[in-house]
Amino acid sequence: MSPLISTADLADALAAPNPPVVLDVRWSLAGPPGREDYDRGHLPGAVFIDLDTELAAPPGPAGRHPLPSPADLERVLRAAGVRAGSAVVVYDASDGSVAARAWWLLLWSGHEQVAVLDGGYAAWVAENRPISTAAPTPEPGDFLVRPRSRPVVDAEAAATLARTGLLLDARAPERYRGDVEPIDPRAGHVPGAVNAPFSAHVDQTGHWRSPQELRQRFRELGVTAERVTAAYCGSGVTACSVLLALEVAGLSDRERPAALYAGSWSNWSADPSRPVATGDQPG
Repeated sequence: MSPLISTADLADALAAPNPPVVLDVRWSLAGPPGREDYDRGHLPGAVFIDLDTELAAPPGPAGRHPLPSPADLERVLRAAGVRAGSAVVVYDASDGSVAARAWWLLLWSGHEQVAVLDGGYAAWVAENRPISTAAPTPEPGDFLVRPRSRPVVDAEAAATLARTGLLLDARAPERYRGDVEPIDPRAGHVPGAVNAPFSAHVDQTGHWRSPQELRQRFRELGVTAERVTAAYCGSGVTACSVLLALEVAGLSDRERPAALYAGSWSNWSADPSRPVATGDQPG
């Protein structure tokens, strides 16, 4: 299954005899809660999943959005109707930067049949496709979470990769440089990390750039088949967008996947003994 699906292809799939499970994961760091957007309208049959409470464990030393436990994630996915053989489509408001977290968690859990809706809810609505305010009650699924199907690194491994491989920082350039830090204890980036803002993956309409464009972008950032690559962001959410973009570009896949530093900057910056680099160079 391709990591991205168009609105037209999703509409066809929803009209087919065995439609995919559709997950609405709209969320914004600044709020309001994504559930409010879902209640005002969502794709027909879509099930809402809350990023803060269902796609992450409670915040703490591991970061602001630690990975959920396998048991908790399995409960959430089964309640949404995910079965072992079902296709799953996830969407957010527009650019896929949040939906990518759900996409990656499903891959991490061992479920390969998952795609992100290109353009998200905004593209669906812009094309006057049907929306609903009814919350479905899906038949419980039977999916068994088998974690570690995609690699995860901790702070120590991320620091090593920044020296010996390639560590991509998905945050906006001003946060990477350390000009501002609105959330976490310290400003800057992991020494050696290369800035790869997630916003560059899509065009002005919120649609994903072509595989060729993404491949060229990542080549310029130093991604090669020989370099082990990982990504991080503020709390492990938008870094998944980098991992998605690498797969769209054909530079990461099941056989040679890039890794996620799940704790990300919220974990790194919380430890005062860890070094911090500032400025627009890796350091």
